[in-house]
Amino acid sequence: MHSAAVTPEGDRIRWVELPGQEPPRVYVHGLGATSPAYFTKVAADPRLAGRRSLLLDLLGHGISDRPTHFDYTLESHADALAGALTSAGASAAELIAHSMGGSVAIVLAARHPHLVSRLVLIDANLDPIPRAPGSSGSSGIAAYPEEEFVRGGGWEEVRDRVGPHWWSTMRLAGREALHRSAFHLTRGTDPTMRELLLELTVPRTFLLPESEGPLPGAEALTAAGVSVVAIPECGHNIMLDNPEAFVTATAAALTPRD
Repeated sequence: MHSAAVTPEGDRIRWVELPGQEPPRVYVHGLGATSPAYFTKVAADPRLAGRRSLLLDLLGHGISDRPTHFDYTLESHADALAGALTSAGASAAELIAHSMGGSVAIVLAARHPHLVSRLVLIDANLDPIPRAPGSSGSSGIAAYPEEEFVRGGGWEEVRDRVGPHWWSTMRLAGREALHRSAFHLTRGTDPTMRELLLELTVPRTFLLPESEGPLPGAEALTAAGVSVVAIPECGHNIMLDNPEAFVTATAAALTPRD
Protein backbone atom coordinates (compact mmCIF):
# COMPACT_ATOMS: atom_id res chain seq x y z
CA MET A 1 0.00 0.00 0.00
CA HIS A 2 1.18 3.53 -0.84
CA SER A 3 -0.01 6.86 0.55
CA ALA A 4 0.47 10.61 0.36
CA ALA A 5 -0.61 13.50 2.58
CA VAL A 6 -2.96 15.71 0.56
CA THR A 7 -4.33 18.27 3.05
CA PRO A 8 -2.61 20.79 5.34
CA GLU A 9 -3.79 18.65 8.26
CA GLY A 10 -1.94 15.63 6.86
CA ASP A 11 -4.90 13.54 5.70
CA ARG A 12 -3.73 10.79 3.39
CA ILE A 13 -4.91 9.31 0.13
CA ARG A 14 -3.90 5.65 -0.23
CA TRP A 15 -3.61 3.37 -3.20
CA VAL A 16 -2.60 -0.09 -4.33
CA GLU A 17 0.06 -0.05 -7.02
CA LEU A 18 0.74 -2.63 -9.71
CA PRO A 19 4.29 -2.41 -11.10
CA GLY A 20 4.99 -1.80 -14.75
CA GLN A 21 6.23 0.62 -17.33
CA GLU A 22 5.63 4.37 -17.50
CA PRO A 23 3.61 6.41 -18.19
CA PRO A 24 1.32 5.40 -15.33
CA ARG A 25 -2.33 4.49 -15.39
CA VAL A 26 -4.60 5.68 -12.60
CA TYR A 27 -7.92 4.02 -11.76
CA VAL A 28 -10.48 6.15 -9.92
CA HIS A 29 -13.69 4.74 -8.39
CA GLY A 30 -17.15 6.26 -8.09
CA LEU A 31 -19.24 7.44 -5.16
CA GLY A 32 -19.13 5.05 -2.21
CA ALA A 33 -16.76 2.68 -3.99
CA THR A 34 -13.08 1.73 -3.77
CA SER A 35 -10.71 1.23 -6.69
CA PRO A 36 -9.05 -2.06 -5.70
CA ALA A 37 -12.44 -3.79 -5.43
CA TYR A 38 -13.77 -2.35 -8.70
CA PHE A 39 -10.70 -2.43 -10.94
CA THR A 40 -8.21 -5.14 -9.93
CA LYS A 41 -9.58 -7.78 -12.31
CA VAL A 42 -9.55 -5.55 -15.38
CA ALA A 43 -6.25 -3.85 -14.49
CA ALA A 44 -4.58 -7.28 -14.32
CA ASP A 45 -5.96 -8.39 -17.68
CA PRO A 46 -3.04 -9.00 -20.11
CA ARG A 47 -4.41 -6.37 -22.48
CA LEU A 48 -4.14 -3.67 -19.80
CA ALA A 49 -1.36 -5.06 -17.59
CA GLY A 50 2.31 -4.18 -17.88
CA ARG A 51 1.93 -0.52 -17.03
CA ARG A 52 2.49 1.04 -13.65
CA SER A 53 -1.07 1.19 -12.32
CA LEU A 54 -2.38 3.09 -9.29
CA LEU A 55 -5.72 1.83 -7.95
CA LEU A 56 -6.46 4.87 -5.86
CA ASP A 57 -9.13 5.68 -3.28
CA LEU A 58 -10.39 9.25 -3.13
CA LEU A 59 -10.29 11.04 0.19
CA GLY A 60 -13.13 9.87 2.42
CA HIS A 61 -13.44 6.50 0.66
CA GLY A 62 -12.03 3.00 0.94
CA ILE A 63 -8.57 2.82 2.48
CA SER A 64 -7.97 6.59 2.37
CA ASP A 65 -8.51 8.90 5.35
CA ARG A 66 -11.99 10.29 6.11
CA PRO A 67 -11.52 13.84 7.39
CA THR A 68 -14.69 15.58 8.58
CA HIS A 69 -13.20 19.07 7.96
CA PHE A 70 -12.82 18.47 4.19
CA ASP A 71 -15.58 19.88 1.96
CA TYR A 72 -15.52 17.08 -0.69
CA THR A 73 -16.36 19.30 -3.65
CA LEU A 74 -15.36 17.93 -7.03
CA GLU A 75 -12.68 20.62 -7.19
CA SER A 76 -11.30 19.66 -3.76
CA HIS A 77 -11.34 15.97 -4.69
CA ALA A 78 -9.43 16.84 -7.88
CA ASP A 79 -6.85 18.93 -6.03
CA ALA A 80 -6.33 16.20 -3.42
CA LEU A 81 -5.95 13.65 -6.21
CA ALA A 82 -3.42 15.97 -7.86
CA GLY A 83 -1.44 16.04 -4.62
CA ALA A 84 -1.37 12.25 -4.45
CA LEU A 85 -0.30 11.88 -8.08
CA THR A 86 2.41 14.49 -7.66
CA SER A 87 3.73 12.72 -4.57
CA ALA A 88 3.70 9.44 -6.49
CA GLY A 89 5.59 10.97 -9.43
CA ALA A 90 2.65 10.04 -11.67
CA SER A 91 2.55 12.85 -14.23
CA ALA A 92 1.09 12.56 -17.74
CA ALA A 93 -1.05 9.70 -16.45
CA GLU A 94 -3.81 7.86 -18.27
CA LEU A 95 -6.91 8.08 -16.07
CA ILE A 96 -9.57 5.38 -16.12
CA ALA A 97 -12.37 6.75 -13.98
CA HIS A 98 -15.87 5.59 -13.10
CA SER A 99 -19.01 7.62 -12.37
CA MET A 100 -18.19 10.35 -9.82
CA GLY A 101 -14.52 9.48 -10.28
CA GLY A 102 -14.92 10.41 -13.93
CA SER A 103 -16.27 13.81 -12.92
CA VAL A 104 -13.27 14.27 -10.63
CA ALA A 105 -10.94 13.18 -13.43
CA ILE A 106 -12.37 15.80 -15.80
CA VAL A 107 -11.85 18.53 -13.20
CA LEU A 108 -8.34 17.22 -12.54
CA ALA A 109 -7.48 17.41 -16.24
CA ALA A 110 -8.82 20.97 -16.43
CA ARG A 111 -7.08 22.22 -13.26
CA HIS A 112 -3.84 20.18 -13.45
CA PRO A 113 -3.32 19.41 -17.14
CA HIS A 114 0.29 18.24 -16.75
CA LEU A 115 -0.93 15.26 -14.72
CA VAL A 116 -3.29 13.85 -17.37
CA SER A 117 -2.41 12.55 -20.83
CA ARG A 118 -5.57 10.58 -21.62
CA LEU A 119 -9.05 10.02 -20.17
CA VAL A 120 -11.29 6.97 -20.23
CA LEU A 121 -14.55 7.93 -18.53
CA ILE A 122 -16.90 5.14 -17.43
CA ASP A 123 -20.52 6.32 -17.36
CA ALA A 124 -19.33 9.51 -15.69
CA ASN A 125 -21.59 12.32 -14.49
CA LEU A 126 -21.31 15.26 -16.89
CA ASP A 127 -24.21 17.43 -15.73
CA PRO A 128 -25.90 18.46 -12.47
CA ILE A 129 -28.44 15.84 -11.38
CA PRO A 130 -31.64 15.92 -9.28
CA ARG A 131 -31.40 15.62 -5.51
CA ALA A 132 -34.20 13.11 -5.09
CA PRO A 133 -34.28 9.63 -3.54
CA GLY A 134 -33.01 7.10 -6.05
CA SER A 135 -31.59 9.73 -8.41
CA SER A 136 -28.72 8.62 -10.62
CA GLY A 137 -25.29 9.27 -9.22
CA SER A 138 -26.15 9.69 -5.55
CA SER A 139 -28.77 7.05 -4.71
CA GLY A 140 -30.72 9.86 -3.11
CA ILE A 141 -27.98 10.61 -0.57
CA ALA A 142 -27.93 14.28 -1.50
CA ALA A 143 -31.69 14.55 -0.92
CA TYR A 144 -31.01 14.42 2.83
CA PRO A 145 -29.65 17.35 4.81
CA GLU A 146 -26.20 16.36 6.06
CA GLU A 147 -27.22 16.09 9.73
CA GLU A 148 -30.20 13.91 8.85
CA PHE A 149 -28.07 11.63 6.69
CA VAL A 150 -25.20 11.31 9.17
CA ARG A 151 -27.11 11.08 12.45
CA GLY A 152 -30.83 11.12 11.72
CA GLY A 153 -31.39 7.80 10.03
CA GLY A 154 -30.67 8.70 6.41
CA TRP A 155 -27.51 6.60 6.34
CA GLU A 156 -29.46 3.54 7.44
CA GLU A 157 -32.22 4.19 4.90
CA VAL A 158 -29.68 4.35 2.09
CA ARG A 159 -28.00 1.21 3.42
CA ASP A 160 -31.27 -0.67 3.21
CA ARG A 161 -32.10 0.69 -0.25
CA VAL A 162 -28.87 0.18 -2.22
CA GLY A 163 -28.41 -3.54 -1.64
CA PRO A 164 -25.45 -5.60 -0.44
CA HIS A 165 -23.10 -5.18 -3.41
CA TRP A 166 -22.77 -1.40 -3.32
CA TRP A 167 -23.11 -1.36 0.44
CA SER A 168 -20.06 -3.60 0.81
CA THR A 169 -17.88 -0.64 -0.22
CA MET A 170 -20.17 2.27 0.66
CA ARG A 171 -19.92 1.33 4.36
CA LEU A 172 -16.17 2.03 4.17
CA ALA A 173 -16.74 5.70 3.30
CA GLY A 174 -17.00 8.34 6.00
CA ARG A 175 -20.59 9.47 6.45
CA GLU A 176 -19.76 13.15 6.04
CA ALA A 177 -17.57 12.30 3.06
CA LEU A 178 -20.33 10.28 1.43
CA HIS A 179 -22.97 12.96 1.90
CA ARG A 180 -20.81 15.92 0.84
CA SER A 181 -19.43 14.04 -2.18
CA ALA A 182 -22.97 13.15 -3.28
CA PHE A 183 -24.22 16.69 -2.67
CA HIS A 184 -21.45 18.28 -4.71
CA LEU A 185 -21.80 15.66 -7.44
CA THR A 186 -25.44 16.67 -7.88
CA ARG A 187 -24.47 20.35 -7.86
CA GLY A 188 -21.69 19.83 -10.38
CA THR A 189 -19.14 22.46 -11.34
CA ASP A 190 -19.08 25.87 -13.03
CA PRO A 191 -18.39 25.46 -15.94
CA THR A 192 -20.09 22.07 -15.90
CA MET A 193 -18.12 18.86 -16.23
CA ARG A 194 -19.51 18.49 -19.75
CA GLU A 195 -18.28 21.95 -20.72
CA LEU A 196 -14.86 21.23 -19.24
CA LEU A 197 -14.68 17.92 -21.11
CA LEU A 198 -15.51 19.62 -24.41
CA GLU A 199 -12.60 22.01 -23.95
CA LEU A 200 -9.95 19.44 -23.07
CA THR A 201 -7.45 18.52 -25.76
CA VAL A 202 -6.17 15.17 -24.47
CA PRO A 203 -7.58 11.97 -26.03
CA ARG A 204 -10.94 11.26 -24.38
CA THR A 205 -13.23 8.23 -24.46
CA PHE A 206 -16.64 7.93 -22.81
CA LEU A 207 -17.96 4.42 -22.14
CA LEU A 208 -21.63 3.94 -21.35
CA PRO A 209 -24.03 0.98 -21.11
CA GLU A 210 -25.71 0.27 -24.41
CA SER A 211 -28.97 -0.25 -22.52
CA GLU A 212 -29.05 3.42 -21.49
CA GLY A 213 -29.63 4.45 -25.07
CA PRO A 214 -27.87 7.33 -26.82
CA LEU A 215 -25.77 9.57 -24.59
CA PRO A 216 -27.36 13.02 -24.33
CA GLY A 217 -25.21 15.52 -26.18
CA ALA A 218 -23.18 12.79 -27.89
CA GLU A 219 -22.99 14.69 -31.18
CA ALA A 220 -21.31 17.69 -29.56
CA LEU A 221 -18.91 15.43 -27.67
CA THR A 222 -18.01 13.55 -30.83
CA ALA A 223 -17.49 16.81 -32.71
CA ALA A 224 -15.08 17.89 -29.96
CA GLY A 225 -13.06 14.70 -30.36
CA VAL A 226 -14.56 12.59 -27.58
CA SER A 227 -15.00 8.96 -28.59
CA VAL A 228 -18.38 7.71 -27.28
CA VAL A 229 -18.55 3.91 -27.00
CA ALA A 230 -21.64 1.91 -25.99
CA ILE A 231 -20.90 -1.33 -24.12
CA PRO A 232 -23.42 -4.20 -24.36
CA GLU A 233 -24.77 -6.41 -21.58
CA CYS A 234 -23.93 -4.22 -18.62
CA GLY A 235 -25.28 -1.71 -16.18
CA HIS A 236 -23.59 1.29 -14.58
CA ASN A 237 -20.67 -0.79 -13.26
CA ILE A 238 -19.40 -1.70 -16.71
CA MET A 239 -16.04 -3.10 -15.58
CA LEU A 240 -17.79 -5.50 -13.18
CA ASP A 241 -20.79 -6.41 -15.34
CA ASN A 242 -18.96 -7.07 -18.61
CA PRO A 243 -15.20 -7.06 -17.96
CA GLU A 244 -14.39 -8.61 -21.35
CA ALA A 245 -16.10 -5.83 -23.32
CA PHE A 246 -14.75 -3.22 -20.90
CA VAL A 247 -11.15 -4.34 -21.35
CA THR A 248 -11.52 -4.52 -25.13
CA ALA A 249 -12.91 -0.98 -25.31
CA THR A 250 -10.45 0.46 -22.78
CA ALA A 251 -7.42 -1.13 -24.45
CA ALA A 252 -8.55 0.37 -27.76
CA ALA A 253 -9.03 3.78 -26.13
CA LEU A 254 -5.52 3.67 -24.67
CA THR A 255 -3.82 2.65 -27.90
CA PRO A 256 -2.16 5.67 -29.53
CA ARG A 257 -3.49 6.44 -32.99
CA ASP A 258 -1.23 7.56 -35.80
